Amino acid sequence: MLLQSSFGADASVMVTASHLPYQKNGLKFFLKSGGLEGSDVQEVLEIAADGDFRRGNGTVTERSYLSEYAEGLVSMVRAQCGDEKPLAGKRIVVDAGNGAGGFYADLVLKPLGADTTGSQFLDPDGSFPNHIPNPENEEAMKSVCNAVVRNKADFGIIFDTDVDRAGAVSPDGEEINRNRLIALISAVLLKEQKGAYIVTDSVTSDGLAEFIAKKGGVHRRFKRGYKNVINESKRLNAEGKYSPLAIETSGHAALKENYFLDDGAYLVTKLLISLARLAKEGKNLLDLIKDLPEPEEAAEVRLKFETPDFKAVGKDIISALTATAIEKPYLSLAPENCEGVRINFDKDHGNGWALVRLSLHEPILPVNAESNEKGGVKKILSELYKYLKEYPFLNTENLKKSL
Repeated sequence: MLLQSSFGADASVMVTASHLPYQKNGLKFFLKSGGLEGSDVQEVLEIAADGDFRRGNGTVTERSYLSEYAEGLVSMVRAQCGDEKPLAGKRIVVDAGNGAGGFYADLVLKPLGADTTGSQFLDPDGSFPNHIPNPENEEAMKSVCNAVVRNKADFGIIFDTDVDRAGAVSPDGEEINRNRLIALISAVLLKEQKGAYIVTDSVTSDGLAEFIAKKGGVHRRFKRGYKNVINESKRLNAEGKYSPLAIETSGHAALKENYFLDDGAYLVTKLLISLARLAKEGKNLLDLIKDLPEPEEAAEVRLKFETPDFKAVGKDIISALTATAIEKPYLSLAPENCEGVRINFDKDHGNGWALVRLSLHEPILPVNAESNEKGGVKKILSELYKYLKEYPFLNTENLKKSL
């Protein structure tokens, strides 16, 4: 990130299983221009399979990157806050879930003056004895929220295993993730430059789109998958449309100023700069999103295909639902939709929307729904169940249970 040029490396490799079991380890490859594309990785695999390696002599130098990386974050905060210890007087809890993010408490927060009392599970342990390090995991979020309340903290941070994702917690123990996290970092960036394009994944709420527009930004909803949103943001920049952020509701966030690397620690550090600045004005971070319209209800239901040909039949389901949405007077297609089918439901049939799409990697049909009224999600899911239950190769039990 910040120290990429001064570190002197031309490429880097990360060994990680993310939040999956340790035996699922894989490799992430990076150049100075950012992470490799799928086609690049395929080429690496072909070279490895052929054994067609370049030969030559070189040297090996052992050097800690983590300490320099952390120092870069600290320097950035100090420079932008104009203070050696801008977090003095703030108690900030870090939950690393025994992943790689434990360094953040000692190497970033403490040098900035923060009290990290109550931070937990900082030591790496790939067996994850306490909870899965995952900001989308219910048990993990409950753990960090309780830690914030228990320790009367001003802010809570949770990282996933390899720190490419992050979530946050407000002083009252409420989660700041998904749409709220996106709104928060969007508000920070749109203060820096109005008119910026904020690229998100497909399941973000209508309220978030409204919020970004009010803050002077342009919301671009795109396909799920962190490389998808990153590449869309890069494409916009190449067209001359300034896009500083590509972010998923999962907490994957990549900033243009940080080489478009999905870096949870960098995301959190940007938020802490605003936290410190606002504190000097007698304000808090959540003041930035106090006008965010939030749905009354939200749900995600994952339906499993029971056929190996799930991609083809899944496309058929989505085509049929699209035709139904056009046909029914109380349904309408969302004007901007890049993935699956996003359907709006009128006030008498759920007062909200649903997105039905294919999972990127699994034989799963995820269904996301939001409503602006109590009981609205149930109406929406009931309507979808009428259609989806007719497909014998789709297990709709999870949808039935949610009704």
